Amino acid sequence: MADAPCEVWFYHLERTGLDQALPELLEKTLQRGWKAVVRTPHAERLEHLDGWLWSYREDSFLPHGIAAEPNAARQPVLLTTADENPNAADALFLVDGAEAGELAGYARCVVLFDGGDEAQLAAARAQWSRIKATGAPVSYWRQRERGWEKQA
Repeated sequence: MADAPCEVWFYHLERTGLDQALPELLEKTLQRGWKAVVRTPHAERLEHLDGWLWSYREDSFLPHGIAAEPNAARQPVLLTTADENPNAADALFLVDGAEAGELAGYARCVVLFDGGDEAQLAAARAQWSRIKATGAPVSYWRQRERGWEKQA
């Protein structure tokens, strides 16, 4: 996997917010047998995501941890603000405008951005251009009524 280029998927949130979309995508990642890193540039967002992933649904939770806590390397989903991959994750999720950094070692990078937020749209467009210029395979997914639809 490390030899193949990392696929970068841009997810344009239009019908739900990050709190609804992220757990669903993380569940699919874990079902593949993959580990994940979720990166945000905001430390206060880590606290929110940490609590949310334990309680977003009454009948289940997503096993995860924060990078600064003990046993970070053993976590199936790791929340961080740093450009790191201590749990040898296959998938990198970028939220709140987090930068991709080094993508070597990841099979997939998922950039989630809010379609109703002009700053996030502008940041995602700039990221798309930078990542595409590196030659990495990129695709764009739009949130539709019946789920995600690949647009480009």
